[in-house]
Amino acid sequence: MNNLKKIPVFVFHILIWIFFLVISTSQIYYKIGVIPHDFIIRYCILILAFYLNYSLFVPHLLLNKKTVLYFTVLISFSFFFTYLLNDIIPKPQFKPLNFDLKNPPNLPHPDNEPFFFNFRGFFPSGGLLLLIFALSTSIKLGFEWFKSERQRVEIESEKVNSELSFLKAQLNPHFLFNSLNSIYSLAHKQSKDTTNAIVILSDLMRYMIYEANKALVPLEKEIDYIKNYVSLQLLRLKDSSNVKINVHGDLKYSIEPLLLISFIENAFKYGTDFTGKTNVCIKIRIENEQLNLYVFNSVSHQQPKSEDSGVGLQNIKNRLHLLYPNQHHLDIKNDKKSYEVNLTLKLKAL
Repeated sequence: MNNLKKIPVFVFHILIWIFFLVISTSQIYYKIGVIPHDFIIRYCILILAFYLNYSLFVPHLLLNKKTVLYFTVLISFSFFFTYLLNDIIPKPQFKPLNFDLKNPPNLPHPDNEPFFFNFRGFFPSGGLLLLIFALSTSIKLGFEWFKSERQRVEIESEKVNSELSFLKAQLNPHFLFNSLNSIYSLAHKQSKDTTNAIVILSDLMRYMIYEANKALVPLEKEIDYIKNYVSLQLLRLKDSSNVKINVHGDLKYSIEPLLLISFIENAFKYGTDFTGKTNVCIKIRIENEQLNLYVFNSVSHQQPKSEDSGVGLQNIKNRLHLLYPNQHHLDIKNDKKSYEVNLTLKLKAL
């Protein structure tokens, strides 16, 4: 199929006309036993009529909404070509293809032939010209429709890719800012876990640099990334006894990178109360080619709401809308005491 796309369009046109030429000459010879002298001339005139309409009249008149002018020109040229075929070109003189001059085929005189043996019967000029014009118009309009549809799809694809790139660009600094805050809090306490936190952060950044720029990543790598992020948060928390993460199911699928992390970031950001106690529950279940993410966190009334609190959440909503149209369901519950996220989406095979 890819090799066919490399073949120039004009080659297909030539092959199609050769095919029709062979079919036409075969039918004529089968019925009357000869090929008229002017057959090729008439055939070329019909090809000329086809491409005048295909290359000039349709693109420059009909597609530019000059409909009245288009039909006026088309009718005028129909009369012209009909006159040319019927009155200018001399009547066909039959020459038998049998070169045995002693026994020439017994053929009727052209003027006395019945309609179906008459060469003009094969080319009823007016009707055939209308058919040629209708065919060329239909083919040209069809090609233009496919061309415009392909351009529309390409534009939509470029738009989606641009929006996704922008959303990822938003996500990376947002994530890095939160992670550096976690490490800063460890360093400020002179915690022995600071070194380990830097190692985990380097693993996270390595994933973001080398994997997150791909369209799809293995689900297993994305889950490992989430687990590393949770591990980094656990190092800075005063009380992480109520932090739980459970993963169940087959991970042999693929997923868009960094798709789930915003929900988990928000859970840790707002799931810690004023005493330093954190209550976060993360459940990931993969079943029947579907992923279900459940995230729960308690909400502290003393927790001030920052201006960027909705950046990550809006980011993930936009990405889900672009990447999984009609293939995901997101349910968020917020009763001011707790925050719950239920996300279901259809996974893609590796």
